[in-house]
Amino acid sequence: MSVEFNHTIVLSRDREESARFLAGILGLEVGEPAGMFLPVTTANGVTLDFATVDIDIPMQHYAFLVSEDEFGQALARLVAAGVPIQADPHGKHPRRINRNDGGRGVYFLDPSGHGMEVFTRPYGSDPSSPLNGVTEEVPGAR
Repeated sequence: MSVEFNHTIVLSRDREESARFLAGILGLEVGEPAGMFLPVTTANGVTLDFATVDIDIPMQHYAFLVSEDEFGQALARLVAAGVPIQADPHGKHPRRINRNDGGRGVYFLDPSGHGMEVFTRPYGSDPSSPLNGVTEEVPGAR
């Protein structure tokens, strides 16, 4: 049997808010609660099980590979919702997306402070792309 990533627990201040936020941005569905977990499942079958906890939550990073069309939709949802975006994980390029590997990528925070990333090309898929390091301003972005 090959190894596949199946699920992970996403600690949240409010599982409903966090699960619905991410599902809304990515165009996914929130599943039925399973005990303390509220699941959001991606197209490749990986489930993010959101759980409400009453502790300090360390920031985690979650990255989602999407098609160009899905990226455009997610970016439009982020802008419409007034969610601050940036082209890099360190916030040096706010209100912008990156064009790394000839694709598009964006970073943003979820309601619990986790770093989320949506991108269209896997890292290193085109190391000679003239777009590596290029960022683009997103009209209307925060």
